[in-house]
Amino acid sequence: MTRRTAKETNIRKLTKSGASLVVSLPREILNLLGWKEKQKLVVRKIRGGVTIKDWKR
Repeated sequence: MTRRTAKETNIRKLTKSGASLVVSLPREILNLLGWKEKQKLVVRKIRGGVTIKDWKR
């Protein structure tokens, strides 16, 4: 098994879960943001991608 570079560890795949597609987020980023399981988030489409924010802020 080869070791991934920091840039490669942030590459994610979409995974099917029931009728939805999901993407996992790196644990390190979630810890820095203080986000927990089942936390509500706001997902918005922007030009070239999406933003994900805590719904309270």
